[in-house]
Amino acid sequence: MPQQNAKAALFALIAFGVFATHDVVVKILGATYSPIQIVFFSVLLSFPLATLMLMRDAKPGTLLPRHPWWMAIRTVAAVITALSAFYAFSVLPLAQVYTILFASPLFITILSIPILGETVRFRRWLAVFAGLIGVVIVLNPAKTTLTLGHAAALTASVCGSIAAVIVRKIGQEERLVVLMLYPMVTNVILLGACLGFVYQPMPAQDFGLLAITAVLAWIATRFILQAYKTGEAVIVAPMQYSQILWATLYGLLFFNEIPGQNVILGAGIIILSGCYIVFRESRSSASSTTPVLRTRSRVETGTTLRVGPIMRASERRDAKEEEAGLQRPPPME
Repeated sequence: MPQQNAKAALFALIAFGVFATHDVVVKILGATYSPIQIVFFSVLLSFPLATLMLMRDAKPGTLLPRHPWWMAIRTVAAVITALSAFYAFSVLPLAQVYTILFASPLFITILSIPILGETVRFRRWLAVFAGLIGVVIVLNPAKTTLTLGHAAALTASVCGSIAAVIVRKIGQEERLVVLMLYPMVTNVILLGACLGFVYQPMPAQDFGLLAITAVLAWIATRFILQAYKTGEAVIVAPMQYSQILWATLYGLLFFNEIPGQNVILGAGIIILSGCYIVFRESRSSASSTTPVLRTRSRVETGTTLRVGPIMRASERRDAKEEEAGLQRPPPME
């Protein structure tokens, strides 16, 4: 198992490195184009790759959700998250955006109480409180003028957490194709209607960059899936924090960004509190629903496929195949 966990950690590190590269491209495009235009074309170009993965969903049913109100809330939250995160990447230093997005396990833990009926005990509350202090340290309101970019990053973290918890609540009953397509289709329809107000003609090289983001997101998702299939989730989930290293490197190389001391200190506190929550939820006696552990990949934006539902669909398919194999009569000699 240690060797398998090491391989899983490597797969996850590669995945989050690819995602960080994806976000660099988003930041470059965000200097010229509206996040509405970037998100619209990112989703549109992701459809062919997403369709290839969704075609494996063998669960019977229609495209109508079994929980329409929860699906509606999740879809709205995902659309808001996409716009907020892409805008934040375009106007704030990469490391600062990642640090604020890393607060999502804290918000997921809080939201799991009313939505999932989760019981959060004293030590996890301490971890949440410490993580929120880390967010305040990063924002540094006493010395920094808070901008719309900071509000956007916080909004992405909160709304992404809402979407993730709802997936945990309804994911066992909804089809994978329903969970994935509704946010993507809504992004295309809603942002397509707004596109005329912000559209700027894109030269071929910029459109090519958008296509690259779709490919990078697909590659990263495949690596994360392989990571969760190879090793324990408790090993894979904390690897998301490696993005802060990529953000620091990319920020220095491409954008002349150097994280301030408050960002470094706050990031450390948020990462430690997030890791503690993940490790606590890995214990069966600590959490019955593990709202953070099994959905940790990216904040829910509706622009890429989520790992959690894909993993659950794969587990159901494997269980059915195993059951069919057990029920199959032995070959006659």
